[in-house]
Amino acid sequence: MNRLTLSPLLRYLTDMSTAVTNEALRSLFTEARTHHHWLPRPISKDTLVGIYDLAKWGPTSLNSLPARFVFIQSDSEKEKLYPALMGANSEQVRAAPVTVIIAFDEKFYDHLPKLFPAFDARPMFVGNPAAIDATALRNGSLQGAY
Repeated sequence: MNRLTLSPLLRYLTDMSTAVTNEALRSLFTEARTHHHWLPRPISKDTLVGIYDLAKWGPTSLNSLPARFVFIQSDSEKEKLYPALMGANSEQVRAAPVTVIIAFDEKFYDHLPKLFPAFDARPMFVGNPAAIDATALRNGSLQGAY
């Protein structure tokens, strides 16, 4: 499709004039709390893919999208996590139907030509570990929060 064909769709998708509902704001911010108890049922692959699809495309600086997600569901996979967890977190991971490790790709900038085609942003990061670390940590954490 060419740009003219997409233009009405892009205008619709980027319309920032519609406010987020009060119910959504309460759910995300004012009534959101850390969750400690889980229902004893599995999470479907479709649900995990849907969660990932939302988080992976959330806004980040330069569309850097450095987060990488590992979904852990089996008891044997969870067992490997326990030595790295603190206190009561072990029991929470044991009880949760899925645990997600959110890390970041230190070479995220290799994908910038596709994700951020406005200009070549790679030189901002190549050989610049401080910029890599700051951008990957900040934006990977932001994606995890989404």
